[in-house]
Amino acid sequence: MPEPSASASETLESISQDQLDALVRLHSRFLEARLGGRRADLKNTNLTGLSLKNSDMRRSNFMGCIMIGMDLSGADFQEASLYACDLSNSNLHYTKFIRADLRGATIENANLEGADLEAADLREGGIARGNNYDVGQAVNFRGANLSDAKLSGSMASKADFSDAIMAGAKMAKADLSGAQLEGADLSGAEIEGASFKGANLKSAILTGVEISDLREKGVDLSEAITDDNVGTSVSDMDEPLAVMIETHKSWVESAGENGTQLDLSDIDLRVLKSLKMEKLTAIKAVGAKFFGMNLYKVELQSAALDKSDFRNCDMEEADLRGSSFKNSNFAHANLQGANCGSLLFGEGSGTRRFSPCDFEGAKLRYADLKGAQLKGASLKGADLAYADLTGADLRDADFTGAILDKAVLEDVQTEGAIFDKATKPVFQIPSEQE
Repeated sequence: MPEPSASASETLESISQDQLDALVRLHSRFLEARLGGRRADLKNTNLTGLSLKNSDMRRSNFMGCIMIGMDLSGADFQEASLYACDLSNSNLHYTKFIRADLRGATIENANLEGADLEAADLREGGIARGNNYDVGQAVNFRGANLSDAKLSGSMASKADFSDAIMAGAKMAKADLSGAQLEGADLSGAEIEGASFKGANLKSAILTGVEISDLREKGVDLSEAITDDNVGTSVSDMDEPLAVMIETHKSWVESAGENGTQLDLSDIDLRVLKSLKMEKLTAIKAVGAKFFGMNLYKVELQSAALDKSDFRNCDMEEADLRGSSFKNSNFAHANLQGANCGSLLFGEGSGTRRFSPCDFEGAKLRYADLKGAQLKGASLKGADLAYADLTGADLRDADFTGAILDKAVLEDVQTEGAIFDKATKPVFQIPSEQE
């Protein structure tokens, strides 16, 4: 579980779960107007890892609190003040924030599935903590799960929803002017009457969304994924894909003497929905769109897949050895147990060579890489913020210039791995001997 920064944890008082439970009981009496009741007022308190599951916290005050990794599922914060709170990595499943004050809050990588934020105040705000004062801090929902959340009528101008999952969210008449929605998944969201003036929707997923009003208002959707094809649809190719795959297999088996290499570059493959367990060794698919597909145990060894979109894909136990994924996007992809190691070529000692997996510049934010094999892989400049690498093999991998902000690195193997000065001291990677 991520910990608050040293400065925050040192300056804020912490309380125990028993103390918090006692405050909840007093707050319950306050709400019922019973004798001895007292409103919960926990300004600037460190509550990391505690639980308020199913608690009635209406009209409570948590201003400036550190609430990282808490279980707040089912809790009711209607009309509560959570001004400038840090709720990162918390469970906010079906939590109610109706008319709550969330200005300046940080809710990065939290689970808000089914949460109710109707008429909540999500505008920017700032608060003093110790000797620091953040002025104009926007609410941070980066990477959060807001599936089916209710945001109708909320004021979320300038809020940051980058890479957030907002599928099916109810956003009618919400104020999202100036909001950052780059890479956000808005599949099936209801946006009627919402204001997106000045909002950034670059690379957003807008499938199943009525976007005619957005186009009329001049919102830039040039890189967004909509119901329209992004590039050429696989269904519009000269030959059926199944036939082309068989021709490609002949090309691979004959070392190029027969058949033809499969080239899916810039093809939108989403209509297929699944290539589960398909053998696609040595294909070329630069800039291809695999978004949301089932690629379970797919064989993609020694393939050229630079700049491709694998967001939200199920790639569990996929064989990706020796392939190139430079500048590809794997945000929220499931890569549990994937083999991203090197591929051996040649048989004799003089001809043997290893071809590593190349993720240089790739975006792996919020990706699930638990138990993945990444030995010898190049992750130069890759963005692995909030990625879960629990139990992964990172031996001899190159993380020069990589972003590992709040990545989960428990039980990883790191012998021979390269971390530059900007990376290793910040993230305490356990060695094999520890």
